[in-house]
Amino acid sequence: AKTELMPKVLESFANVAASVDLVLVEGAGSPAETNLRTGDIANMGFAQAADIPVVLIGDIDRGGVIAQIVGTQVVLSSSDEKRIKAFIINKFRGDSDLFDAGLTEITNQTGWPSLGVLPWFPDAWKLPGEDIMDISGSAGGAVKIAVPKLDRIANFDDLDPLSSDPGVCLEIIEPGHPLPGDAKLVLIPGSKSTIADLAAFRANGWDIDLAAHIRRGGRVLGICAGYQMLGQEISDPEGIEGPVSHVKGLGLLDVKTTMSAHKQLKQTIANYLPTGDEIAGYEIHIGTTNGPDCENAWVLANGRNLGASSANGRIKGCYMHGLFGSDDFRQSFLRELGVEASAYGYDQMVDTTLDLLADHMERHINLDKLYELAGEV
Repeated sequence: AKTELMPKVLESFANVAASVDLVLVEGAGSPAETNLRTGDIANMGFAQAADIPVVLIGDIDRGGVIAQIVGTQVVLSSSDEKRIKAFIINKFRGDSDLFDAGLTEITNQTGWPSLGVLPWFPDAWKLPGEDIMDISGSAGGAVKIAVPKLDRIANFDDLDPLSSDPGVCLEIIEPGHPLPGDAKLVLIPGSKSTIADLAAFRANGWDIDLAAHIRRGGRVLGICAGYQMLGQEISDPEGIEGPVSHVKGLGLLDVKTTMSAHKQLKQTIANYLPTGDEIAGYEIHIGTTNGPDCENAWVLANGRNLGASSANGRIKGCYMHGLFGSDDFRQSFLRELGVEASAYGYDQMVDTTLDLLADHMERHINLDKLYELAGEV
């Protein structure tokens, strides 16, 4: 039950808070979902348990922001309502002076002060996606990479460096749509539930599309769960992902995966064997994968093999996330697909954008008041 997890969540929060000056906790979803409040550990439930003040943020780009904020107060319990200390309006387009009357109306209705109106930040697309709703493709690049959108997709930030590269056309394939015939690479991403998403992959007919893609000479890369799907078999003898099961994989790599309760979780530095390029990323997965195609190693971390490859090298899988954020590796990998990738630095671009966002917030948000509220804890 979620409530049983709350002590662990609070423990993690305390560990983080002990080592930094300020912790900003982002709630998941809306604080006004009163039907879910009893077992909530990701929004007002956490705020109450951790005894922290709340600032309500309204997304004006969606419309109806006055009703959103005022209506939230109406449905909140008395204890939750008292925990909210102020509000912010986010994603404003145009002249923010035009919303002065709106700020006054919200304050008059709720009693909550405004911490400011944050204008639309046009460079936000350069930052890693926050959640599954942020997944988007990119057009115009010389090489097309198709990514089937799994129902339980995870670690989708693996795609951000590719979508930002001007040499890449990244196409996110929605369920019910076929994999495109002109893609150079099909990339199967991570998943929160490998076996369930493998079943969905087949239900969409993507296994048939993938076989045709390979016959045309296309390449395939599976990351983490995508790697596991490419093998001959996935066994879950302990029922980690659900009922005990042994399912047939896509059969494109001669490897087999066995799920286990132990979860691999670590930051990793590896090397891309064809070129020696260094890759900085992380591992987060359950299960171990072994088989003859693991002998065709292509990414090693201190001699530890993190993946497998077909004999001709056109089908690859690995357990390493974040690999495309390493600029030299990304350029080498895309060069193998027949495109001269951009030499832009992904990590530097993200850092620069974060600095610009920080300046943007400092200009438009009353940070002194925000710090004052944090000090009330």
